[in-house]
Amino acid sequence: MSASRPNFQSLSAGLLAAIVGFASSFAIVIQGLSASGASVAEATSGLMALSISMGLCSIVASLKTKIPVSIAWSTPGAALLASAGPVDGGFAAAVGAFIVCAILIVLAGLVRPFGRAVAAIPAPLANAMLAGVLFGLCLAPVKAVAELPLSALAIIAVWAIALRFLRLFAIPLAMAMTFVIALYISGPIDLSATDLITTPVLISPVFSIEALVSIALPLFIVTMASQNIPGVAVLKAYGYEPHSGPLFTLSGVFSLLSAPFGGHAVNLAAITAAMCASEDAHKDPGQRYWAAATSGAVYILFGLFAGFVMAFVAATPSILIEAVAGLALLSAFAFSIGEATKSPETRDSAIITFMVTASGVSFFGVSGAFWGLLAGGAFMALARTRRAN
Repeated sequence: MSASRPNFQSLSAGLLAAIVGFASSFAIVIQGLSASGASVAEATSGLMALSISMGLCSIVASLKTKIPVSIAWSTPGAALLASAGPVDGGFAAAVGAFIVCAILIVLAGLVRPFGRAVAAIPAPLANAMLAGVLFGLCLAPVKAVAELPLSALAIIAVWAIALRFLRLFAIPLAMAMTFVIALYISGPIDLSATDLITTPVLISPVFSIEALVSIALPLFIVTMASQNIPGVAVLKAYGYEPHSGPLFTLSGVFSLLSAPFGGHAVNLAAITAAMCASEDAHKDPGQRYWAAATSGAVYILFGLFAGFVMAFVAATPSILIEAVAGLALLSAFAFSIGEATKSPETRDSAIITFMVTASGVSFFGVSGAFWGLLAGGAFMALARTRRAN
């Protein structure tokens, strides 16, 4: 058995996973927190809290289990926040919903029947709801071309070329191009007022039924169905046998720790999990956990300096940030809508879920994501009753 220590291969794989994981989706996180009513300071605090939480969670989980457990923030959850918008009570109510969501994730890991109930949500409906949430955000690149054609087309061109030759770096390079354009438009960015180490902001939560139904429950469902469950599947695909319950509970605990500082949720990663669990991370599968632990350490560093990221974002036209977020979500949208409509038996139910969710309408202050899942589930139950007769 080889000595238990990291080598250059595992360290470099972990570094790459962290860079890709952070750079490819932080714009979505910022957009989601801001849409929920967060101020710049609160959004920065949320970005910091999420980065540090997923870093620490990845380190603890990987060193404890000796398998490459990669942790990420809930990108679909951030997209949900961006589409749902603010609720009564502002960002404090959203934080209350984040806390409830974290408790539900903990329970999903601790209480087996509860976890099985979550896994029993029909996959076509969960994917259709996610696709509906992502649809409006994926239109942002087109809207950006209409508003700032030269800048948006330059970003899209960089993304498209990188997607062809350097797929993993497509979004990071598109974001780098966005910052170059921002520097050209606004000139040198003033960092004199930016703290070297990001200052956390403690937010007193407000709990409301509207935030519970509009944010907490949909956030919990998309985080479990689109991140935690696939994250376990990725590890199994590489020959590992993770105990999902404790991992869900651990991610829920770290979500709970980040929530009062503005973080919406952390969970098992899927894409970066594959980077840390593959042979590229280490020839010996028993040593690949060092790659995931390394990515966790890098995430912590990113969190400490989140203020500098926000300084660049603040100097960039918001439509361009939204465009990059939309580009980053295209593959997730394509996968979700494909999975949702794959089976002819559930296709109609999935399309109903998608349409209601994508409409963006809300009733009684409750967002379309909840009503979409409810409408699709009701139609699915009706269809099954008809077939039974």
